[in-house]
Amino acid sequence: MGESPAGPTPAAQNAEPDRSPSGGAEAGAEDGEEPGAADGAAETAEEPGAADTAAQTGEAGEAAQTGEAAAPGLTEAQAELAAQKVERERIARRKAEREAPVDAGAKLSGKAADLLAAVRAVESGAKPSAVFFDEAPATPRRAAPAPPQPRPATAPAAAPAPTAGDIGAVRAVLTRGGAPEGLAGAAAEALGEGAADLLAEDPWRLLAVPGVRPAQADGFAQALLGPGAGPADERRSAALLGWLLDQAALKGHTALEAPVLEKALAQYGVPAPAEALETAIGEGAVLVFHEPLGEPGPQAADAGGDGGDEEDEPRPVRILVGLEEHALAEESLADGLARLTGTFGGPADWSEVASGPGAELVRAVAAHGLVTHTGGEAARAEPLALLAAARKLGLRAALAAHAPTGDAVGVAGLLSGAQGPGRDADGRFDLDLLIVLDAPQLDVETAAALVESLPDGARLVLSGDPGVLGSAGPGRVFADVLAARACPQVVSRTPGPGPLGELVSGIGVGELNQVEAPGKEIVIVPVRDAGEAVHRTVQLVSESVPRAFGIPADAVQVITPGHGGAAGTRALNAALKERLNPGPGRFGGFDPGDRVVHVPAPGRAVPGRVVSADAQGLHLDVAGVRVVVPKERVEARVRHGWAVTAHQAVGARWPAVVVVLPGDAAPALSRDWVYTAFGRAERHLSVVHGVDQALPRAVAEVLPKPRTTRLTGLLRALTADGQPQA
Repeated sequence: MGESPAGPTPAAQNAEPDRSPSGGAEAGAEDGEEPGAADGAAETAEEPGAADTAAQTGEAGEAAQTGEAAAPGLTEAQAELAAQKVERERIARRKAEREAPVDAGAKLSGKAADLLAAVRAVESGAKPSAVFFDEAPATPRRAAPAPPQPRPATAPAAAPAPTAGDIGAVRAVLTRGGAPEGLAGAAAEALGEGAADLLAEDPWRLLAVPGVRPAQADGFAQALLGPGAGPADERRSAALLGWLLDQAALKGHTALEAPVLEKALAQYGVPAPAEALETAIGEGAVLVFHEPLGEPGPQAADAGGDGGDEEDEPRPVRILVGLEEHALAEESLADGLARLTGTFGGPADWSEVASGPGAELVRAVAAHGLVTHTGGEAARAEPLALLAAARKLGLRAALAAHAPTGDAVGVAGLLSGAQGPGRDADGRFDLDLLIVLDAPQLDVETAAALVESLPDGARLVLSGDPGVLGSAGPGRVFADVLAARACPQVVSRTPGPGPLGELVSGIGVGELNQVEAPGKEIVIVPVRDAGEAVHRTVQLVSESVPRAFGIPADAVQVITPGHGGAAGTRALNAALKERLNPGPGRFGGFDPGDRVVHVPAPGRAVPGRVVSADAQGLHLDVAGVRVVVPKERVEARVRHGWAVTAHQAVGARWPAVVVVLPGDAAPALSRDWVYTAFGRAERHLSVVHGVDQALPRAVAEVLPKPRTTRLTGLLRALTADGQPQA
């Protein structure tokens, strides 16, 4: 069959890449990941200077058009989104209750001219990023904020769904402006109460609807307002700023530098971007932060010396601009982590259980309230050993992961109350120790909600593999905590077993090695084009792997860079369904027995299987739990799941994995993508290889794109200040 049991390197010499436009590049970089999927956020947003193409909207536009119908009762997705909304509201209340603003992270309250002068100072001393969202500036060091008192967590409440009348009123405004009526439901949900009036008064608010581009909002505004809808309109500038920051959040940023935003506004035709930014800041549409750069001089530490003129020398700063929800979440998370370390009751004697795998981790957790743990898939045994040790000592301990597996509950289920321990009278988790696996998948809002839910004195362990793909939502929580060095770090040295472990370990350090695979643990399948890639993938899943390894087709997972293109998830799933579970797709394209991925909320992708369908919607079996997806939400929230992207696969493993790399997928490859995809295999990995030397090049040279965040600086400031958290 042309398969060779070896590492990926030599196979590339025999593969002829498909360079046609229909190949893998569309599947990865251009088509992007839909915002509703777990792999959506980090790869969808285009740069703000790019043309307004339809490729950006992708599935988001389709999902927006399905949101017209009013939601029925409280679903799992609604409960989770409501919990996130309540968390944001609680964070906002905490900010309002602070007695004084945070020194280096507060919103500027002086004249807008002061900000403009500061921005100009930064611009004169540092070159702006050439790429808007992909070049993060250096991590700041800042003065410590005053820690707030912890507030009891509140129970989630369902967000009110827009009524039929609200949707109808929005539809009328959209019709007047020539916009698709199908956006009415999504617009009513995004804009909330009085959406129709808001949209009529400020048509650029249409940019709040997922999938809508600036050119489309401009056309809508011109149709409603006439010649007065020009590029200098302050309403347009404010909406563009929010949209740019939303797009940045989709790529993981929680803030952007002011010069970067000014450049982006200019490329969208705003005639005076600096003044537009001033106005938006003055009106509170966005928050601004100035953070010192570099190390403080020796005179700063010598408070008692005369110091002369040196004491007055200002330190350079960078100006960051962000949306309130992300800024408050980062500050709340930093304060919450500091609260846990500050209320920790002191070291305990756990020597009787500190033996065997995980002994070092057990000793670290016994002595500290916050601990990080890093390692590959083989290192997951150590947090499991810690869990067993804590329970042996009589502690209330829980293990949470990105997706529920074995002893671990899902993070989303833990927060919603559907899984894990209950909450005490103050709304906190009834826990002494929480161990979080897959910590790189935590975005700032989820992490803030977890930490806020822990009681004073509880222990928290963040465990994960720093080499995998980052979170779908904004932030880089795990990496920021590691960079801040605000707590003990336990590094596991447990190697991955066998040829697969050797291969993945090498990828983690930038080396794609040829490894010996006597049991055909790794097989390379060269292909010439996308069509052959699909054919060979179906053959591997349905015949070759089950026959050679005794692994059933249902236990083989296909992973590819993107959804679109001739060898993306859509094309692969269509071919695999035809072979493995043929049917007419009479339930919105699905049949009983179909393998699917359920996306209950952005950033989550849960594998399941179709059971049936009726007037209520599509019935799924998700990890043994019956889930009903309303029929009007099926298109946006359910995908076939024989083939997924690496973002959807992260946090899970399968006995066998087939990674499909068609020729045009090369631009979508990076070290963390390859590391994640190859690392999902437990016993066998097949690589359908059509990218030639792009694979070793990606592993060696294409590093993860940096994210601009504030958490590291916030944590360093709190640690340096050393103030106890009440």
